[in-house]
Order: sequence, then C-alpha cells, then structure tokens
Amino acid sequence: MQLSIPYHGKKTVEVTLSEAQLLGILEPNAIPSQGEREVLHEATAGIASFLKGAKKVLVIINDATRPTPTHAMLSALLPQFEKAGLSDAQVTILVATGAHRGVKDEELEQLLGTYTQRLKSRLVSHDAKDASSLVNVGTTRNGTPILLNKLLFSCDRIVVTGSVEPHYFAGFTGGRKAFLPGIAGFSTIEANHKLAIQDEAHSLALQGNPVHEDMMDALTHIKAPIVSLMTVLDKDQKVVAATSGDIVQSFLEAVEIARSVFCVPVKEQADVVISIAKFPMDINLYQSQKAIDNGSLAVKDGGTLILVASCREGIGDAAFAKLLGSCKSPDEALGKIEAGYKLGYHKAAKMASVSKRITVQAYTELPDELVTSLFLVPIHNLQQALDEALQSARGKGVLNPKALLLLDGCVTVPSLD
Repeated sequence: MQLSIPYHGKKTVEVTLSEAQLLGILEPNAIPSQGEREVLHEATAGIASFLKGAKKVLVIINDATRPTPTHAMLSALLPQFEKAGLSDAQVTILVATGAHRGVKDEELEQLLGTYTQRLKSRLVSHDAKDASSLVNVGTTRNGTPILLNKLLFSCDRIVVTGSVEPHYFAGFTGGRKAFLPGIAGFSTIEANHKLAIQDEAHSLALQGNPVHEDMMDALTHIKAPIVSLMTVLDKDQKVVAATSGDIVQSFLEAVEIARSVFCVPVKEQADVVISIAKFPMDINLYQSQKAIDNGSLAVKDGGTLILVASCREGIGDAAFAKLLGSCKSPDEALGKIEAGYKLGYHKAAKMASVSKRITVQAYTELPDELVTSLFLVPIHNLQQALDEALQSARGKGVLNPKALLLLDGCVTVPSLD
C-alpha cells in the first residue's frame, strides 16, 4: 500500500507498507452533521438578544496555532452584532495567545479571512508579560494567582469563541481555557502549567484534574456576562457541531461531542506508530509534541514512534528544550523538573517520560543536533525509518510487526478496546 503522509501544509511524503504490516489508519471519527454554515447559524441564533443594550463587547478568539475556524464563526456572529445595533467600533477582538507570541501580520487572514481589512484595527494580541495590561483578581483552590487581561473588566458583554478537542494535560481545549491560559498573566500560566506534571493531568481528564480546576476557578472572578460559542471539528477541520450559551454548559456539551469524534479505538498497540502534527499545530515542536503524547498511547513498550511535523517556526518555547538539552538522560531531566519548575518544563516532563519507554524519531526541519538533545532521533527518509523500525521489532522477536498511522496526532486519542 502506498500512503500519503501530510507534511508542511499541502505537501505530502509517500511511504509504502504492506497490508499485512498495517494495523490501521486512525483519524477523527465521522459524526452526522447539518454542515458548517447550518450548525453555526443555529448556535448563534440567540446571541443578538444577549448583546442587546451593550456598549462595549469583548470577543475572545484563538491564535494561529489552533485549528479553530474563527473566520467561519465571525461570519455567523457579525450579523448578530449588527442585529443588536452594535458598530465595529464597539467591538474589541482579543487574541488569546496565552504565553505565545502576538499575531503576525501574515496570520491575520488565517484568523479573520474576508474580514481582515474590516476588523484588523479592532484586534489586540494578549501579552502575558505586560504587567500594565493585567489585573490580579485572586487565587485558585490550588494557590495559583489569577492575573487576567484588564479588557475583561472594561466591557459589558463577553463573547468567547473556540474549538473543543482533547488536550494532553488540560483534558480538553476550549471553554474556560480562553481565559486561563488564553488571556492570563505569565505567572498565572506558569503556576497552572506546573500542575501538568501531576498524574491527574492528562488527555480527556476533567474531574480531579488540577489544571482544569484552576481554569474553572478563574471564571468565577469575571463579572461581565459571558456567552460562549464552541465548535467541534472533523478530520478536515470543518465544523460538524457547535454549542452556545453558558460557558460551562456549552463547553461540557462540546466535550461529549468531541469524545465521540476524537477518541478512536484500536484493537492492540503497534510496534511502530507514525503520528502526524497537522497544520497549524505543526508550527513548532512545542505544539507538535501533542502528537508524541497521543501517539505514544498506541505504541508497545520498547516500540518506535515517528513524529511527522515540519516545526516550521522552530521549537517554540525554549525553556523545555534547554532543560532537556542540559541533561544526559530522561531520568535526569525528570529530576531537575521536580527540583524546580519553569514554564515549559511540563512539556519536557511529558517528552522525557515517553522517551524512557519507547524510541521517538522526528521527521522535521529542525537541526539534527537540537533534535538529538531532546532525546529524539532525527530522520530524513521516512520510508527508511519505517522499514528499519519494523526490522528492529523483528530483531526483538516480533514475528509480524505492525505499524499504525495517526493522521491527526495532536487531537486524536487512541484507546485500546
């Protein structure tokens, strides 16, 4: 069988694998849907009444590292704004960058599409390190200080947009995550992400997950009324479902739909898993690592995971890379993380834990020396790497080694039957 592996946007890499060697090709499940336009129109139908009488409206959107269909959501929301009598001058669009960089000019069209010229002057990128733009409103049950963007407290309505899919330590993206870490201060994000190294913080987990608890606690300090528009996407990153209304209820409704889309059963673990970070999650290794975490769930102990991600903007946050690069083994890295946490170390902890159990190879544009320092094996020929990984399994006594392909590894969660 010849398989086309998506890479770096619209490019593909071809590999050949026999049917006997292929355990399966996993991607998000298809679910019945009316279609993107219809579900968004239905979900936004009552928002004009929520906005009636508003003087200043804050709209929170995701940044360009997420597959959230912001333009499609704006297409459904803007008529509701107009129906409520709002002008563009009364609307501020705040990009929930978290601790990421601000939006680049070339990313405006990805976010705003045909509304770029109309709305770019209304767009503000959150800056987690700008103390003058933040206000301290309290602490969470876990002791995390809650610093949030001041714009939250100068508006009389808040519209939150997002997409809901599994997240490797917050349980799921979307909903409350727009506020923390989306528009939170750096110290808040750092304290919250430190909780990610706890066992309770993992994909699909909400109850008892301290990271999720922090995010929920932050919501209680926001005074202006909030309406939420959450989407669930399919394998082609098109909207198949949308929920709206109360931010907690709409999030939980979207979570249940997301489980049916992104949780994909497998009969057994594979000897080799190719896990692909699709655009836009392939932007850097910090984001693409999610494909390692999810893909590792389908790999046998001692097996091989092959990450396919262009990492077109490098590694992203440098802290996790510096930590791993300073250590001679995954165990040493985990020890350093336990001794003193910095933002990004949760990423290093997840990578080190996976590298202890399996071999992780990386097909990227990153320098070989950098890849090697992160306990990853750089590869440049995907076919050769796949063949050698299967042969390695044979050398360990596996008579008929199997390979699994994870087409959207950042959001697809393999689960054993």
